[in-house]
Amino acid sequence: MGLQTQVTPIGEEAAAFHDNWLLLLCAAISALVLVLLVIALFRFRRGANPVPSRNSHNTTIEVIWTLVPVLILVAIAIPSIRLLRHQYSPPPADLTVKVTGHQWYWSYDYPANGVTFDSYMLKEKNDPTRQPNQRFRTDVDGPPLLAVDQRVVIPQGKVVKFIVTADDVIHSFAVPAFWIKQDANPGQLHEAWVKVDRPGVYFGQCSELCGARHAFMPIAVEVVPPAEFAQWVASKGGHMAGATPAAQPSAAAPANASPAPGTPSVANRANQ
Repeated sequence: MGLQTQVTPIGEEAAAFHDNWLLLLCAAISALVLVLLVIALFRFRRGANPVPSRNSHNTTIEVIWTLVPVLILVAIAIPSIRLLRHQYSPPPADLTVKVTGHQWYWSYDYPANGVTFDSYMLKEKNDPTRQPNQRFRTDVDGPPLLAVDQRVVIPQGKVVKFIVTADDVIHSFAVPAFWIKQDANPGQLHEAWVKVDRPGVYFGQCSELCGARHAFMPIAVEVVPPAEFAQWVASKGGHMAGATPAAQPSAAAPANASPAPGTPSVANRANQ
């Protein structure tokens, strides 16, 4: 019911446009149509007009019903265009994350940090397809059908650019609280951006019908303070942008291996 609480500047602007203008305009138009319908039902019913009017045109009414919709569309277009301009004129990015949709999971790549991983939906404990030693979803991970084994982690208060694509069919990278719903097309790169000042975990799903397991492609984004983000990057074997990359780990200790005990909670949650 209604929109999710928005946590990005674009989302807040869009929600205000929707709640404070579009809904009021829709209500006014609906009320006007209802009033006109009631007037027509009573004033022009057969009992009140045994001899129907022969008039076929009314210049004044025709001018009104032409100009009023035009003015309504202009009133909608001005804030809409302003919102689109803000949405597609992002500030310089502090972090870039490449998002790739697959049938049926997501891959994330932090090119400036040397971090790459895949993200799959966590199965329920009683799911008959779950392997005996396979981790299952708990309440800490998130709601059913939305919890994932590895979350996207981004720093709080930083401008993050998502480069969205796919490698098989059309997917859609959608996080409602960020006001993001960007199609992922094979062979094409699309962009979206966010700046989240409120730490937390935000969920979304693939929003483009992409095959049999379309409903099982959740998205989980965890927003953490910059210092905690740097710790998470280190736990994934990466490095902060501008820093000298660490020596490549041996085959026995791959870069995406789970961190050692004592690693900050965000790293443990992301790698479980």
